[in-house]
Amino acid sequence: MGAVSEEPGSLSALQLAGADSADPPDPELVALPAPPRRARTLTVLVLAFGAVAALLIAFGFRREVAYALAGDRSASLGDLRVASDASLAESENHPVRADAMLGAAGGIRYERPFVDDSFRALPVVGRPKASGTDEMWVEVRVPAGQESGRWEPPRTFAGRLVRLDASGPRHRGLKEAIEQATHQHVRDGAWLLVDGEEPADARWSILLGAMFLGFAAWNAVAIARILRKVPA
Repeated sequence: MGAVSEEPGSLSALQLAGADSADPPDPELVALPAPPRRARTLTVLVLAFGAVAALLIAFGFRREVAYALAGDRSASLGDLRVASDASLAESENHPVRADAMLGAAGGIRYERPFVDDSFRALPVVGRPKASGTDEMWVEVRVPAGQESGRWEPPRTFAGRLVRLDASGPRHRGLKEAIEQATHQHVRDGAWLLVDGEEPADARWSILLGAMFLGFAAWNAVAIARILRKVPA
């Protein structure tokens, strides 16, 4: 009987692995540039800066957000000439109702972009400064077309009570503008009653604050993904 031809023996898995390990590395892989560490570091720094900036902006809206959530119930302060700082402090950054006579001659007039009405910041007449109480100002809104020499400020107000130094971004620089126009120093801690501003008018700050917080969170997640080590 003739000899049966044998098929070539197959290599074992260990032999294949040994043969593969003995092969030289692919020159094209070796020629690839090193990972861009400098670009990655720069990306992380930019994302971190954006996250911190977004958190700071969201933190700056904290008082507006608090007022938007304060509710619609207004506290009655009575006559602002005799209202104590203690009673005012209890209603700070909350809606209030009050009465007062304003000094039209001692205030200033200003406008805001995209608003046809004008605004006036007027001092409360008869509030004694020498007694240790902080001075009081009221911002009133004058409808367009009613700004004339016959205009008289109202005597009843309903709006937001804040410190003039912490009255929010819309009133930034108002204290300095009053001092420049009246040539009188406005003491630190002076009160400002923003007539007509309701908590519903500040609800925009909730959406804007949430947007910046979401942006900061997105940047933080992106930084974590970039710095995360890829398993070998």
